[in-house]
Amino acid sequence: MSLIQAGVTATTTMLAVLIGGWLTVRAQDRLWRRDQDRQWRDIRLNAYTDFIGAAREYVAHVLNPAARITAVPRPRDPGDLMPFFDDEGSRYRERLESTKTALRLVAGHVEVVSGSSELVRQARLLAATRAGSEAGALPADRFDALWEAERRFIEAARTELGLPSAFHAVDQRAVQAEGEAPPG
Repeated sequence: MSLIQAGVTATTTMLAVLIGGWLTVRAQDRLWRRDQDRQWRDIRLNAYTDFIGAAREYVAHVLNPAARITAVPRPRDPGDLMPFFDDEGSRYRERLESTKTALRLVAGHVEVVSGSSELVRQARLLAATRAGSEAGALPADRFDALWEAERRFIEAARTELGLPSAFHAVDQRAVQAEGEAPPG
């Protein structure tokens, strides 16, 4: 075997080892990134689920006939009413605020944060309205705004998590059902 053949063999072997190592590093990097993405997705999903749960608990407390809520005008803009609760209600308010803060720490898109802020704003407005009336006398438009804010938040969260629309299929089924309904 000549010196040139030995050099070519050694160079080819080293080149194969380098290419193999490079491909292995790339594959490991992709796996690591995929694992990181999955972990962040799980963290966000938990934060968003906790937030929605806290918002629902807050609203349920507001609708409780025994809930004691007072409201005072906000001293700064926007000047709307700020609801205040007794000790039991404060627990729900604090949970809503803490889950909103946790959500802001992990959210990957600004739409999720703005959607959560709007949902909290609508829940507070419902509580402030409830402070001046009975639970059964709350205006329907207040609920409509609250549920629309929840829907927008869920859509933003699902988009960030890479999930399809939760409402598009429901909306399509409703349109199809209307088309199939007998004329009335």
